[in-house]
Amino acid sequence: MNKTFLAGIALGLSALTLVACNEKASEPVAEAPEGIPGLVVSNARLILPPVAGNPAAVYFDLKNGGKDAVSLAAADVADAKSAMLHETTETDGKMTMGHMASLDIKPGETVAFAPGGKHVMAMDVSPELQPGAKTEVTLTFSSGDKISFPADVVAAGADR
Repeated sequence: MNKTFLAGIALGLSALTLVACNEKASEPVAEAPEGIPGLVVSNARLILPPVAGNPAAVYFDLKNGGKDAVSLAAADVADAKSAMLHETTETDGKMTMGHMASLDIKPGETVAFAPGGKHVMAMDVSPELQPGAKTEVTLTFSSGDKISFPADVVAAGADR
């Protein structure tokens, strides 16, 4: 068998094993095997809406431990009909929330997606999604590379 093919399989299985073995929310839950070396997601959680039918919010920490800048372009949540990058900002003394077209992340930089700031808004979340479950979140970068990771599902009003 081709050595390159076997090496690729071994690398893929190693990455899956690392992700599958990680159970702590504060530790990295995913690393980008699809072509963005050093990109790590940690502390991922989806907060269910307090009112059924309202959007849910996804929060996480995204660290660029690689040597090149990356540009986050889109997000997808497996158990939602649609998702988009959002950011809460202050303009003329008013807090507003709106669509974030993209986000550049420099090498060595960690960006927190947290309440009151950047987040992924998940629309029309499945009513079957309950606290204690997990859902898959996929981030897409301007390069076309993607990274997917599990997010813990948390009840509305719980510690964010």
